[in-house]
Amino acid sequence: MKKNRTMIVVFLVPAVFCYLAVFLYPSIRTFVMSFFFVEGVTDSVSSWGFAGLGNYRKIFTTPIFLQSMKNIGRIWFIGGAGTMLLSLVFAIALTSGMKFVKFFRSVIYLPNVVSAVAMGTMWINYVYHSDYGLLHGFFGSIGMTRLSQTLWTGPDMLFWSMLIAYCFGMVGYHMLIFMSGIEQIPRDYHEAAVIEGANLVQRFLYVTFPFLKGSIRTNLVMWTVSTVGFFVWAQLFSPVNLSHGTVAPMNYMYELVFGSSSSSATARDSGAGAAIGVTMMLIVVIVFFLTHRIVKNDDAEM
Repeated sequence: MKKNRTMIVVFLVPAVFCYLAVFLYPSIRTFVMSFFFVEGVTDSVSSWGFAGLGNYRKIFTTPIFLQSMKNIGRIWFIGGAGTMLLSLVFAIALTSGMKFVKFFRSVIYLPNVVSAVAMGTMWINYVYHSDYGLLHGFFGSIGMTRLSQTLWTGPDMLFWSMLIAYCFGMVGYHMLIFMSGIEQIPRDYHEAAVIEGANLVQRFLYVTFPFLKGSIRTNLVMWTVSTVGFFVWAQLFSPVNLSHGTVAPMNYMYELVFGSSSSSATARDSGAGAAIGVTMMLIVVIVFFLTHRIVKNDDAEM
C-alpha cells in the first residue's frame, strides 16, 4: 500500500504542477491584474498601479467593446439556434437506420478536423469572392444578377457571412454529442411508442427529447465556451484592423494586451485586457449554472 502511495504521488506531482503553472497561476494573476493599471503584460508587479474597478468601467464605456459583446451575443443566440437545430436534425437522421451513416457522419464532421484558418480562407476565396466565388457563379448561372454581384464580405454582409461560415464548421461537433445521446436510448421505447400508434413527431417529443436533456446541456455549455473564445474567424474576415462587423471581445483583448495593428486606435492596456478575460470567464460560469438550473437533470432512467 505504501508503495502504491509513492507511485500515486510520483504520477500526480507532474500533473498538479502543470495545472498550477499553466492554469491556476495565470488565472489568478489575470484576475488580480484586472484591478490594476498595467501597460505591458510582462511588467513587474511593482510597477502596477491600483485601479479598483476602473478597468471594468473603461471597457464597458468603450464603443468597440460594447459592439464586440453585441456581436458575440448574436453569434451565441442566432448562430447557436441554427447550429443546434441543424445538428439535431442530422443526428436524428443519422440514427434512424439510414444507409451510408458512416460516410455522411464523416462528411458532416470533416470541417472540424480542418484548420479554422484553412476553412476561413476557403470560404472567403472560394465561396464569397465577388469574381469567382461559388455564390457569384451559382446566382449568375440562374440569372439572379443582383445577388451574384453582392459583396458577401463587404461591410453590410460581413458579419452574416462570417457567422454562416463559422456555424458550418461547428455543426458536426454538436451533431456527434446529440448522436451519442440518441444512441443510448433503448430501442424498446421507440418500438413501444410505435405499437401505441405514436407518429414521428410524438416519438421525438415524448421519447427522444426527454433523454436528450444531458446532451442539450453539454451542447449549450460547449457552444458558449467556443463563442466566448471566438477569435480566429474575426481575424480572418477583418485581417488588418478591428471591424465593427466582426470584432469579438477576444480580438479587442488581443489588441489591448499585445498592441494595436493601428497604434493610433488602441493603446496597450493589459489591465483592461485582463478585465475582458475575467468578464468572459464570468459569462461562461453564469451560463453553466443557468443551463444546469433551467435544463433539469431529470433524465428518465434507462
